[in-house]
Amino acid sequence: MSISLSAETIGIVKSTGPALRKHGVEITTAMYARLFKDEEVKAMFDQAAQESGEQPRRLAAAILGYAENIDKLEALGGAVARMVARHIDTGVKPEHYPKVAAALLPAIREVLGEDVATDAVLAAWADAYQFLADILIAKEAEVYAEAA
Repeated sequence: MSISLSAETIGIVKSTGPALRKHGVEITTAMYARLFKDEEVKAMFDQAAQESGEQPRRLAAAILGYAENIDKLEALGGAVARMVARHIDTGVKPEHYPKVAAALLPAIREVLGEDVATDAVLAAWADAYQFLADILIAKEAEVYAEAA
């Protein structure tokens, strides 16, 4: 588990905010198309929320919020709590996080192109994603343990 993110990672992720604001739903839609090739993962999601566009919009907003607040994570406490609750409700486990990363990072490059989504940008987002995943996994583990 990462203890903190480097200043370089934080700066790069924050710099992607305008692109995420403009193309976030396109990125999350492409991500879900990749992710849902795994039928087990697809079954965990409300397909009506996918079809209406609600889920891609919600995730795009969450990603943007993370990018804009990555240097002040305390601002994300409520969002993290909501994500943990939703993940518990749908049975998300630690092994699902790498699948999302494997769908999200290529979707960022696909939508933004290699000129914007450079190797450095994708590396920063990989670090940032793993950092957040570690936080969520730890909080989810606490809830699962309390329920057991």
